[in-house]
Amino acid sequence: MTNALQQPMILIVDDVPVNVQILAEILSRIYRIKVASNGLDALKIAEREPPDLILLDVMMPGMDGFEVCRQLKGNAVTSKIPVIFVTARHAESDEEHGLNLGAVDYITKPFVIPIAKARIRNHIHIKQQADLLESLALIDALTHIPNRRRFDEVLASEWKRAVRDKTPLSLVMIDIDHFKHYNDKYGHGAGDICLQRVATEIFRSLVRPADLVARYGGDEFVVILPGTNQQGALLVAERLRDRIEKMVLPQTHPVSESVVTISLGVATQAKIPEFFLPKMLNNTAQNALDLAKEGGRNRVCSH
Repeated sequence: MTNALQQPMILIVDDVPVNVQILAEILSRIYRIKVASNGLDALKIAEREPPDLILLDVMMPGMDGFEVCRQLKGNAVTSKIPVIFVTARHAESDEEHGLNLGAVDYITKPFVIPIAKARIRNHIHIKQQADLLESLALIDALTHIPNRRRFDEVLASEWKRAVRDKTPLSLVMIDIDHFKHYNDKYGHGAGDICLQRVATEIFRSLVRPADLVARYGGDEFVVILPGTNQQGALLVAERLRDRIEKMVLPQTHPVSESVVTISLGVATQAKIPEFFLPKMLNNTAQNALDLAKEGGRNRVCSH
């Protein structure tokens, strides 16, 4: 997904240097350009740093453009990248084949530069709009942090990474203590502000880019800590508990001079067996959270 502060990126795939040079000169003032001279390199680049659009030649030695497109569309990481075939092959059957493989357009050489630029611009715009809609669908509207759907996606991805790299994976399940009483006392508008402030503080407290906090539902949040063992996860959880308490948000339960606090449950899977599922880690973190709440709240428990 393109960063709003960056130019969109285009990957040009062609084994003829002069063809690459022509396209790069046309587009480099508007877009960031990556180049691959063969299909295998194109697939590696696209998976490592997914571009916003791929301009793909059909006729290349080894793996032709049709096969590259087929593999791109068969990979979850690259399947949504729009592909435009740019080729000297004019047969309608070739164009039909390319579009059936999932390409969004088919430009034949020699092409008219202004028209080619306009078509590329239109497809980049469509991709950006699709990215924006997708990102909005993964953000909680109230707290502006990732939502449950995004949490499920990231957990599944980090789970696979942990299995592959044989690294630990930790979850921290978080619940705002006595939140119903907070709503009853101050009203749902104030409750929404409380949720926003707690979410923001948790988000600010996470220091690694790979860590993710999401709104799990209601007054519950969850944090994914890739590559983190139990001791490290407990330290993170205790830091979160302390930061929320030190916000000194007024609360009237269990006593009139209370402040808003959180209870946290930590679960870690150090070596993930093949039969183990992400839901099991999720359930373990929830059980640990239940222990923290049963033990008096405003505390961290592991299970």
